[in-house]
Amino acid sequence: MSPIVEEIDALITARSLAGDDELALLQAFCEAAAGRGLPLWRVLFLVDTLHPVHEGRVFRWRNDGVEESSEGTYGRTDVGEALERWRTSVFFRLYETGETELRRRFHAGEAADYLEMQNLVADGCTDFLGFMQPFGEAGVIGDLDGIMGYMLSREAQGFSDDDLAVLRALVPKLCVAIKCASLARIASTLVEVYLGRDARERVLKGRIARGVAERIRTVLWFSDLHSFTTITDTADPAEIIPLLNDYSGAAIEAVHGAGGNVLKLIGDGILAIFNFDDQAEATSAALRAEADLRRRTAEIDARRKAEGRPVTSIYIGFHLGEVFYGNIGSDDRLDFTVVGPCVNEVSRIGAMCRSVDRLTVASAEFRDALAPEERNKLVSVGRFALRGVGRAQELFTLDPGLAVS
Repeated sequence: MSPIVEEIDALITARSLAGDDELALLQAFCEAAAGRGLPLWRVLFLVDTLHPVHEGRVFRWRNDGVEESSEGTYGRTDVGEALERWRTSVFFRLYETGETELRRRFHAGEAADYLEMQNLVADGCTDFLGFMQPFGEAGVIGDLDGIMGYMLSREAQGFSDDDLAVLRALVPKLCVAIKCASLARIASTLVEVYLGRDARERVLKGRIARGVAERIRTVLWFSDLHSFTTITDTADPAEIIPLLNDYSGAAIEAVHGAGGNVLKLIGDGILAIFNFDDQAEATSAALRAEADLRRRTAEIDARRKAEGRPVTSIYIGFHLGEVFYGNIGSDDRLDFTVVGPCVNEVSRIGAMCRSVDRLTVASAEFRDALAPEERNKLVSVGRFALRGVGRAQELFTLDPGLAVS
């Protein structure tokens, strides 16, 4: 192993073990290589991922002072114009042929036979080294089945044989480090997507032992869709998932935007918490989320009506009380959620929206925790005995005569 390879390998290993992300690893590698005489001009890495929206991430480095985004995401490449661009790219050739390297020495008159190459030559590129580092079947997660990229030079003679030997020795090592960082990102993404933001933080900090739960006093949100059963019985089946995505998406974005955490999606129902230290702040945040949701659903309704598609409304129940927050389940299947009588109560409070013909109903505990200046936003709808709840209680709704900010 050459001294340069050994030195940069040790650097990348140390940075990877320290927890550097993909971009930091790439930058450390490129700066170390350029600092030791390798004629690197620009470097690009493409790393597919496992994400509900993005197909992958792109990481860039260049040393010519030109401003360029160092990191970004790309969408699906299996449809439309993106598919055509993918099929005519250098990377598609590597992917399809199984080749691990494609080099073009433009300074020696070799052809720039791909559009991206032609653009690079126009910018002054003299040597192109494209690569594909595939993973074995056991190492594939989602679309993360390999790492692709290129390294460019604009020196008059491009990369020397010694330069290539160093790069060929180091690229697999860098790919291993970047794969580790990408897997950590994927793990964090999956935990957040399926458990929620706050639960992600707790799980990734090691709170995964069965039966470990914390007693918290929190604001609870339970929402579901008006007449969802009727819609599913009468609408085109192909319309059901888009309808759920539209309205549930609006509710989730509103909750997250106000600092809440969505814990469970139960069919058309959503269970969320606003777990703030200050209860007045938590209840106020919940009302902000409700107001934001109504703005969002008004826009969704207008769009869907114009498209001739079914629309609905979202009922919300608010409550405040003590719950257990943590891991519930078996040794091999856990759910990180809240349990306790208050969870049952908030779902019953939400169900009362239908009985009192209001979109939002809150408990007295929720109203009493509001700051005094916000309490007048809620008015009583009466005293009710909730099914499965051992005590009758007064419920409240937003005063229709007031605009909730």
